[in-house]
Amino acid sequence: MGKLRTTLTLLAAAGLAAAGATTAGAAPAGSTASCGLSLGSVTAGGDQTLQRLTASTPPAAGARSVVPNVYSDGAVRMIGSLVNEATPTGSSRHGRVVLGDTMYQHWLELDKAGKVTSSELARIGGGWSKFVDHETSTFNDDPTNPRTYEYGLRSDGVLFRWVVGGDGRWKAYGSVPGFASVKSMTLISKTAAYDTFLANTRGGALYTIRIPVNSQMRPIVTKVRSATWQGFELLVAGQCGNYGTVVVGIDKDTKSAYLYTFGHADGTKTSITGHGKVPGTFADPSYFRWAPPVKSDWLFGE
Repeated sequence: MGKLRTTLTLLAAAGLAAAGATTAGAAPAGSTASCGLSLGSVTAGGDQTLQRLTASTPPAAGARSVVPNVYSDGAVRMIGSLVNEATPTGSSRHGRVVLGDTMYQHWLELDKAGKVTSSELARIGGGWSKFVDHETSTFNDDPTNPRTYEYGLRSDGVLFRWVVGGDGRWKAYGSVPGFASVKSMTLISKTAAYDTFLANTRGGALYTIRIPVNSQMRPIVTKVRSATWQGFELLVAGQCGNYGTVVVGIDKDTKSAYLYTFGHADGTKTSITGHGKVPGTFADPSYFRWAPPVKSDWLFGE
C-alpha cells in the first residue's frame, strides 16, 4: 500500500504541475428531525474532532469525539470533506488537507478505542496558499470507478476544477472567474451531469452554483436569498432525505453555529427552515463534513 500511495502521489504532483496549480421547492423527504450532519473540525492544537448535529428544533449536538495531535499546532490551513468508514479493526479516515502552501492526501487509521494506529500524509502539490477554499466531489454512479473532481477557489475569485484519475493523476478541467465575493461554498449535489455548491457572499446573498460536467466549465449561478447570510464564515452541508440538504452555518465572530434544512434547491422558491442555534462553542479554525464511503454518499440537493 505504501508503494502504491507513493506512486499516486508522484503522479498527482505531475498532474498538478501540468495544470499550473503548483505555481503560485419541495420540503425534504421524511422528517427533518431525522436529518443530521457529522461535523468535523481541526482545532488550533491539531486535534481532529467529530460531532453529530441533528436537525430537531432546537437542534441537538451529540458528544464531540476528539483524536488528539493529528496535526502540528496551527498547521492546517484548509481541509475538505473527509471520508469516515468502519473497518474490522476500527475506522479509516481519508481526504485532502492543505498544510501551509501544500496539499496532501491524508490516510488515518484508528483502532476500536479511537487511538491512531497509522497516519500517512502524501504530498500532492504546492501553490495552495493562494486558495481560500477547496472541496472534492466523488460521484458514485460506478463505485468501482467513480469520477472525482477537485475544486479550488483562489483568493482573486477564480474557481478551478481538476479531474482526478484512478491512477491519481490530476488534469486541469476548466476554470472561471467572478467569485471574489464568495465567503464560503459547500457541495450540495453530485450527479452524472453536474455538481452544485451552495455559497454565501460578503454582501449577504445566498446562491447555488451549478457546474455542468464538461470542459467548458460554465457555471449556472442562481440566487436563493438576497440578504442576511453574510454572518457565516463557513457553510457545511450534508444530505437530508432524498432531495434536501442540512446546512450548518458557523459564525466565527461569535463562535456559534446555526442549523438549517433546505428543500430541493429552486432559486428563491427554495424552502429553508431555521432550527436555531446549535448548543456549544464553535471556535476551531477549520470545519468540514465527515462523509460516508462513496457508495453511500448521495447528495442531491439541487
